[in-house]
Amino acid sequence: MGNEFERKQRIAVVGGGPGGYDAAIAGAQLGGDVTLVEQVGVGGSAVLTDVVPSKTLIAVAEATNAIGEAADLGVQFFSRSETTGRPVRPEVAVNLTAVNKRLLGLARQQSEDMRASLIRAGVKIVQGHGRLDGPDSVIVSTAAGPDGTDFDQIDADTIVVSVGASPRILSSAVPDGERIFTWTQLYSLTAIPEHLIVVGSGVTGAEFASAYTALGSKVTLISSRDQVLPGEDADAAAVIENVFKRNGMTVLSKSRADSVERTADGVVATLSDGTTVEGSHCLMAVGSIPNTKGIGLESAGVQLSESGHIRVNRVARTSAPNIYAAGDCTTFLPLASVASMQGRTAMFHAMGDAVNPTELRNVASNIFTQPQIATVGWTQRQIEEGIAQGDIYKLPLSSNPRAKMMGIKDGFVKLFARTGSGTVIGGVVVAPNASELIFPIALAVEHRLTVDQVSRAFTVYPSLSGSISDAARAMHIVL
Repeated sequence: MGNEFERKQRIAVVGGGPGGYDAAIAGAQLGGDVTLVEQVGVGGSAVLTDVVPSKTLIAVAEATNAIGEAADLGVQFFSRSETTGRPVRPEVAVNLTAVNKRLLGLARQQSEDMRASLIRAGVKIVQGHGRLDGPDSVIVSTAAGPDGTDFDQIDADTIVVSVGASPRILSSAVPDGERIFTWTQLYSLTAIPEHLIVVGSGVTGAEFASAYTALGSKVTLISSRDQVLPGEDADAAAVIENVFKRNGMTVLSKSRADSVERTADGVVATLSDGTTVEGSHCLMAVGSIPNTKGIGLESAGVQLSESGHIRVNRVARTSAPNIYAAGDCTTFLPLASVASMQGRTAMFHAMGDAVNPTELRNVASNIFTQPQIATVGWTQRQIEEGIAQGDIYKLPLSSNPRAKMMGIKDGFVKLFARTGSGTVIGGVVVAPNASELIFPIALAVEHRLTVDQVSRAFTVYPSLSGSISDAARAMHIVL
């Protein structure tokens, strides 16, 4: 009996993305015997084919855009003609082969760094495809055996499923990795697409449409809704759509692509009204599906939603008491930061440590368009519909002195404060570095600070963050 109680808790983590990685690290730190199963590489698709490479590409697009806009600040680029000796304006060229080589190298390095961290923490890593064999066992299939398949069985007291999601594939627009792509396949391109058709105006579609426009592609964005980014703050989406169009992008609103097919030297998208759009390449950004099929979840007692996502509560626990789930395969927000938090929370709960249930309303998120859109907390739509009671204040960035110095023309800071108390309940930032600027608002939401408390904190002058303080000051609550 004594030896049984002294045995370490056995933890099996299926999937090595952000959720699985953080679960494994936390479980090992808390004294568990942790085995991580990953088929492709530590970091999962988030590191290898999604977040890390896409945001690296977007960083290149931002640098390209900055060069193009430098003339507005009085900075001009010239070289000398070898024949006349007179200055000529050079063209900004993007070597996409070099860019893709660098970003995939960064992704691999990040994966290796994460793998090294797991090993240092004492986590055992098994490469292969994992599936549940009941509620307390994981079967791992690999290609190591003499017949091409080998199996390992991992017995576990606690299982964490973090298998992620994959791009949705439409039978009428099947990606081939040459002319028609999912967002995981774009990094095989060797040259900037002459005319990129993007199907889908959600976060992924908008980010890549923005990036490739800056990189020099002609871009046509096909949106089935009235406005791009239909799930986001309406004011923010309007700013982004205006910037898109000003930069030369064609936005086809209320349009649905029924099919996309290859032509002799490109692609053609056929819309539901019969019209066609011809381009050189097409990106299909029509959502994702969870990788939950055929991995033994139902037989282990794990409930799934109609869409195939794993139902979890705020501590990442499934309907099976000893099975947890994290990341894009769950019914929570499909964000890497949320996956990581779910992974840690799952381990804290399973190992009996102190745990704070995840509050999705406090999650800060960002869309890496140019400019970026960052949000946290309650939304303006929820306030206007009476779901939350709050006051709204919007401050254009054009009034900010630092924005003027930097030549920033588009964007704003918007705060939502509880009516009466002035407690900050949400906010939106549209700015070049919104992903950084949202943090003080997220702190205010998390710790229930009032607008007066936010306004009393010093900001640097001049700074973009000063607009947050100015907005809070404008919402001063008189007691």
